[in-house]
Amino acid sequence: MVEVKEQTNTALEKLCIDTVRVLAADAVQKANSGHPGTPMALAPVGHVLWANMMRYNPLNPDWPNRDRFILSAGHACMLQYSFLHLTGYDITLNDIKKFRQLHSKTAGHPEYGLLSGIEVTTGPLGQGFANGVGMAIAQKYLAARYNQPGFNLFDYKIFAICSDGDLMEGITSEAASIAGHLQLGNIIYVYDDNHISIEGNTSLTFDEDVEKRFEAYGWHVQVLSDGNDTKAIADAIRNAKQETSRPSLIKIRTHIAYGSPNKVDTAGAHGAPLGEAEVKLVKKKFGFDPDQYFVIPDKVLNYYREAGRKGQQEENQWHELYETYKKKYPELANEYELFSSGKLPAKWKEKIPVFSGEEKIATRKASGKVLNAIADNLPLLIGGSADLAPSTDTMQEKYESFAAENYSGRNFHFGIREHAMGAILNGMAVTKGLIPYGATFLIFSDYMRPPIRLAAIMKIRPIFIFTHDSIGLGEDGTTHQPVEQLAALRAVPNLTVIRPADANETAQAWRVALEHKDGPVALILTRQGLPVIDREKYEKANALERGAYILSESEGEPQVILIATGSEVHLLLKTQEKLKGESIASRVVSMPSWELFERQKEEYKEKIFPKNIRKRLAVEAGSPLGWHKYVTDDGDVLGINRFGESAPGDEVMKEFGFTVDNIVDRVRKMLK
Repeated sequence: MVEVKEQTNTALEKLCIDTVRVLAADAVQKANSGHPGTPMALAPVGHVLWANMMRYNPLNPDWPNRDRFILSAGHACMLQYSFLHLTGYDITLNDIKKFRQLHSKTAGHPEYGLLSGIEVTTGPLGQGFANGVGMAIAQKYLAARYNQPGFNLFDYKIFAICSDGDLMEGITSEAASIAGHLQLGNIIYVYDDNHISIEGNTSLTFDEDVEKRFEAYGWHVQVLSDGNDTKAIADAIRNAKQETSRPSLIKIRTHIAYGSPNKVDTAGAHGAPLGEAEVKLVKKKFGFDPDQYFVIPDKVLNYYREAGRKGQQEENQWHELYETYKKKYPELANEYELFSSGKLPAKWKEKIPVFSGEEKIATRKASGKVLNAIADNLPLLIGGSADLAPSTDTMQEKYESFAAENYSGRNFHFGIREHAMGAILNGMAVTKGLIPYGATFLIFSDYMRPPIRLAAIMKIRPIFIFTHDSIGLGEDGTTHQPVEQLAALRAVPNLTVIRPADANETAQAWRVALEHKDGPVALILTRQGLPVIDREKYEKANALERGAYILSESEGEPQVILIATGSEVHLLLKTQEKLKGESIASRVVSMPSWELFERQKEEYKEKIFPKNIRKRLAVEAGSPLGWHKYVTDDGDVLGINRFGESAPGDEVMKEFGFTVDNIVDRVRKMLK
C-alpha cells in the first residue's frame, strides 16, 4: 500500500475537507450504492475550487458570467453534491440522505435540470470533458460578439475534474486535440491521478505519459505530487488562470478513499460502499463521532456559506456593468437578451425560402440554402461539420470560420471527430442563447450515439444534421449506406427525427427544429436530387410540423394508405397515379417525423390513419423496424433487412425494390 502524506492545512481547512470526506462516506453507505473513494480523495481539490477559486452564486445558479464546473468523473458526484449543499445551493441535507433514491435530486451521476448547480449531465466517461470544450467555445464566441472595451461581460472559466477513465476514453483525445488547436485558454481541468479503476490498479491497462500527451495537444500541463496540499493546488489553479492561450491540465496524485485504513488505494473503494465498520474507522481517524451520521459542524457550514455569498457580490457587480453596457450598446444588449430568453427575432421565418420548379434538388442542398437564407437574422445559430461541410452543405457562406485567431467566426471545423463534435455541441447548447448545429453522414451517427442520447436526456436543443441518408447515396457502398440508423435514432426518447421529402419540407423542417424546445432534433437529408413536389397540386409543406399528413388524397374512399418518408415519397405519388389507372384508390401520406406525429391529438391521428382502413404500405429505404405500429397486421413494409451495394444510387434503389412497379405489385398482393 502506498504511504500517503498527512495534510498540512489549517485546522478549519482540515475540518472542512474532512467533513466532506465523511459526508460522502455516509451518503454512499446509507444508499448502499455508489463511489465513496474518489470524493474522499478529491475533497481538498473541491475545497480549493468552491472556497476560493470559482465564481458562482448559489442563489442564482444561472447568472451568465459564472464559472462553469463539470464533474466529468460523474461517479464522484457526492463531491459535487456536498459542496453544492455546503455553499448554499438548493439542495438540503435531506436530499443528500436520499442519495441514489427514487425521485431524489441527488441521482447516481450528476443530472442537468434535476439539481441547481449541475451544468451538464455526466456519467459516460469522457463526455463531460468534451462538453467543457463546447462550453469554452461558447464563452469565446459570446465574448467575441458582445464584449466591448471596458465591458468584459463574458470572461468566465470552464473548470472540470476528470479521471483516469475519462482520459482512457477516445472522445477525450478528440476533444483535447481540438481544444489545443483552438487555444482555449479558458479551460482549467483537474486530472485525478489516483491509479485505481474498477478492475484494480490502472497499470493493468494505462501507463502512458499523460503529461507529454497533453503537451503534444498544445495544453499547459502542471503536475502535483500531493492531492492534500491545498496551497499547491491553489497555486496551480492561479497559474492556469494566467495561461490564456492554452487549455490547462493539472495532474494531481491522489489516494482513493483517503482516510480509510483498509480501503485506501484499493479498487474496493471505487464502486461500492466502504462498509459500516470501515466508515466508523474513517470517522475516528478524522475526529468525528463514529456513531453519528451526516454531521456538518456549524463552523464548517458557516465557512462555506460565506464563500457562497461572495458570488452574490460578484454577480451584483456584473449586473451594474451590464446596465451601463446596455445604455451604451443597446442593440447588442437587446439581441443577447432576446436569444438568451429562448426566443427568436420577429419575422425571421419570412426569410425561409420557398422552392419551385422541375429541377431536382437534394434535401442536403435545400438545407444549405435555407441555412444561408436565415443566417443573417440568427446570429447565435452557429455550427459546422466533421470535415464534411462541402458534402453536408452546412457552411454559412457569408461568415468566417471560428478559429484561434477569430473567435467571432460562425463556421466550425470539428475535424474528423464525430464523437467529440456531438459532445461539444451539447456543451454549446447548455449555454443560453446559442443554437448549435453539427453535421456528418447518417452512417456516422453511430459515432455520436452517446452525446445524442445525453442531449435527449437533458432535453437541450442542438441540431444534428445527417446527410447521405440511405442506399441512394450510391457508390460508396455498404460501409457508407445507412440501413439501421434511422430506426436506432427513432428509438431514443426525446429525440425528434425529421426526414423531409423534398426541398420545401426541408425548409419547414428547419423551422420546426429552430422552434423546438424540449430536446435535440435530427434532420435526415439526401445526397441525391429529389423532385420538388408541386405544392399547388398537393398539400402544403408546412403540414410537416404535425409529423404526418395527407399529401395526396384519393378521389373516393381510399382502399390503401401509402406511407413514406424522405426520398421515397415521390415514388408514392407516381404509384398513386398508376394505381388510379387500375381503379385502386390510394391515399399518400408523407410522414417525415414519427415523434411529431405522436404529439398530435387522437382525432388527428385517426384522420390520417383511420382504423377502418387496414390496408397500408410503408415505404422507406431503411430498416422496417418500428413501422408495423402504423401499417397494422393487414399492412406491409417495403424496407431493407440487409446491407447495401456499391453502385450508382438509382441502380441500388432499383435493386432493393424501390421502384413504382414493385410498389404497385406489393399493393396488388396486399389487396388480394
